Amino acid sequence: MKIVAIVGSIRKESFNRKLAEHVKNRYQDKFELEILDLKPLPFYNQDLENEPNEAVDSFKAKVKAADAVLWLTPEYNGTVPGVLVNAIDWMSRVDKVLVGKPSWIMGASMGQLGTVKAQLHLRDILFAMGVSSPLLPGNEVYVGAAHEKFDAEGKLIHEPTVQFLDTVVENFLTWMNRYYQ
Repeated sequence: MKIVAIVGSIRKESFNRKLAEHVKNRYQDKFELEILDLKPLPFYNQDLENEPNEAVDSFKAKVKAADAVLWLTPEYNGTVPGVLVNAIDWMSRVDKVLVGKPSWIMGASMGQLGTVKAQLHLRDILFAMGVSSPLLPGNEVYVGAAHEKFDAEGKLIHEPTVQFLDTVVENFLTWMNRYYQ
């Protein structure tokens, strides 16, 4: 199974990027995970949507070819970051590569609630017309106090979180095999 991860932070030391790396490494025997880079994407512009640049074409092609999308979002001002919305804007236009593409969501932040508000907003966005991405229900991953759960090298060291992720990954794989394979 091929999954693309879209990390809503472009920060070098992003906890969400570290979480994506953890998923990629820990579950490499269960699926292939490619972490996509949002930095090359230009701001969405409807004037250019029918002739996007190579970065947009490549990004959309990778999402289209994937079996599913793993979203990892920080929470900025109680919602999803602009770079994540920008990527969704590109994907929801013209060929609409997210329509029908299964998704699951995770998020990490230094706050105690993880990324609860951002994930709620992201769910609304993913259900919007032009996006219509079905979501794994009931398996939300909110990694709060992330600065205490990763070590200096970026490794997830909080064992209860690791064990919970093991359960969520198994739930996701069962859901995918039941409905999408």
